Amino acid sequence: MDQANILIIGGGVVGCAIARAVSARWQDVFLVEQNPKLGMATSSRNSGVVHSGIYYPKNSMKARHCIEGNRLTYEFARKHNVPFRHTGKLVVAASAEEEGDLDALKKKGEDNGVEGLRLIGPAEIQKREPHIRGTAAIEVPSTGIVSAEELVHAYARIATGHGAEIVTRARVVSLEPGAGAIRVGLRIGDEENVQEETIEARCVINAAGLYADEVAGLLGNKSWKIYPVRGEYCEVRGPRASLINDLVYPLPHHDGLSLGVHFTKTLWGTFLLGPTATYVDGKENYEKNRLPIAAFAESAKTLLPEIEESDLHLGYSGLRPKLVPPTGHGIADFVITRDPAVPQAIQLVGIESPGLTAAPSIAEHVAQLAKEILE
Repeated sequence: MDQANILIIGGGVVGCAIARAVSARWQDVFLVEQNPKLGMATSSRNSGVVHSGIYYPKNSMKARHCIEGNRLTYEFARKHNVPFRHTGKLVVAASAEEEGDLDALKKKGEDNGVEGLRLIGPAEIQKREPHIRGTAAIEVPSTGIVSAEELVHAYARIATGHGAEIVTRARVVSLEPGAGAIRVGLRIGDEENVQEETIEARCVINAAGLYADEVAGLLGNKSWKIYPVRGEYCEVRGPRASLINDLVYPLPHHDGLSLGVHFTKTLWGTFLLGPTATYVDGKENYEKNRLPIAAFAESAKTLLPEIEESDLHLGYSGLRPKLVPPTGHGIADFVITRDPAVPQAIQLVGIESPGLTAAPSIAEHVAQLAKEILE
């Protein structure tokens, strides 16, 4: 039986960032990922936005880790040649009736410590985004975009350089707490060639994303339930991609479900329209009953009247691990905690947006919790 100081479950951006952080401090670090490649799920099926922290409740972990993660993500991307663009963004009020909500959002961002927020009028909106129509906007200078896939692989590359062992196609099938360690049962490989392995770890970190509630359940913790919410995208390519220069957002949904269908100029020169937000059955339901392109065009015309259905191509979709049920409202905070019943386990549940941005800050938080266990 293999022995480990730390075993991380989940090879998305958060799991890989944690692997990088803890492998710099301890030897015998393992990361296991059930998919064939790292970052295949939520981590790479998003807009790739480096968020500022304006949307989240004051003193929440989402706000704190987003703001610190914003700084750390840019720092990391520069140092390790991860493609990114520090663009800033506009959050636009489509009408005068929305301007009160815009003011409230700006104040929330300022209360969270987001720097440089500025209200601008139609003339400045037109100067930055000539094709966007709105009565006012918040200019958010700290926002940008990053290659999510390359960010994941850079965190993983550094972790393996520190000596961490990363295993893909490795599904956790059992977690058995014992005296000072947790015995982790693994099923490794594909259907034609499956091996059963066991690793005894002094610290287990649950960073399983959409499946974090199920992993917690293997330890007997039924405290959380994840509700998958699908976000769908369309893409505008070619000359019509010049309709958008950088990042443009509407005001977020009042129910907290989504930041709204927004425009993201990609690193490859197209722009994305999305994501939508729909509760779905099943954590693999990426494609069933996709929205028609006409629905994207209709929603986009509020801020971008020139967009036509013929400009749009159906893009990818992603799933977010929401903790708020379909009948609920509001923004649920990240869960990052040692398990009260199994002190050798660290639970991360509901790590949705802004998880990509927050990942390096979350990783430092988790490293401190791991220190409590290991030292």
